[in-house]
Amino acid sequence: MSTDAQDSRRAPYAYTLRDTLDADEHAACLTNWQQRYDQLSAGVFAGVFEEFCFGKVQLFREGLNQSVHQAGEAWRGSRTFAVPVMIEGTGWFGGEVYDAHSMLTLGSDDELDFRTPRRLEIVACTADAVALDAYAQQVDHRNIETELAGRKMAPATPERLAALGQLLATMMSSLRATPELLVHPQMRKAMEQALFATLLDTLSSGSVQATAPSCSARQLVVARARAYMEAHIDEPITVADLCIELGVSRRTLQYSFQDVLDLNPVKFLRAIRLNAVRRALKAAPPNGRSTVADVAARWGFWHLSHFSAEYKTMFGELPSDTLRRAG
Repeated sequence: MSTDAQDSRRAPYAYTLRDTLDADEHAACLTNWQQRYDQLSAGVFAGVFEEFCFGKVQLFREGLNQSVHQAGEAWRGSRTFAVPVMIEGTGWFGGEVYDAHSMLTLGSDDELDFRTPRRLEIVACTADAVALDAYAQQVDHRNIETELAGRKMAPATPERLAALGQLLATMMSSLRATPELLVHPQMRKAMEQALFATLLDTLSSGSVQATAPSCSARQLVVARARAYMEAHIDEPITVADLCIELGVSRRTLQYSFQDVLDLNPVKFLRAIRLNAVRRALKAAPPNGRSTVADVAARWGFWHLSHFSAEYKTMFGELPSDTLRRAG
């Protein structure tokens, strides 16, 4: 089965879902990659491939029932991360053995040398390396490409690896249900930044100890953050936006909000965005054209079931109830 939501050359996103019956057919699925798959084990090939392309990000999932050797390269200027979610035994990647607890990474200048076990399902993301590194520099003061130079296996604890795999699976599940919400630039930005933030957390060794800012510095950070939010009240501001605007790391922002407001910046911004969604739902015209999903997407909420639960916890009613009353 294959569905392309829109032509990726014209549209802000593209979606592909396909069942494959041949290794060559499967190899050709991944957008902008140059690949060759050679089937190694005997038997009828059956694969599944799913991909979302938007902004500077490519999310994909592939499942195989035969061992194959994959050769080729990713698109120029990219960085790929892959996590096995189902694997029988072990495989081979760039001269190293991988298993269920491995996080694979590939730079755009790296040759793909990937041998799969007979049964494998992976979830993966390929991102623009410059965009990812710029994000890391701005919000964590890190150089990801330097950290990963020469690596085939990215350093990650089992807990953080599981969190990344869960995020990728959840993102794809949400997009599978409502891919059209990617027409909203706020949705694309929110998903891209959520992915980048989780990648940084996954890659963090935890060995760097940040020095907590002083009380006056924490108060100043929060005051400047709130001033920026008030000046951009109609925009779905993210933690990365605040880090870039204030010139501080995520850790500094975390310390400051936690100490001054007893609330981490993620929860604070979520509360601001939930209130913005509520105002938009209450102001919706009674013509039935506005939907909860569209309004939520405009404020960067990409996981609709989580959004509905958070909204109900905050306001004591479902967002659909608010919209219905407005109509």
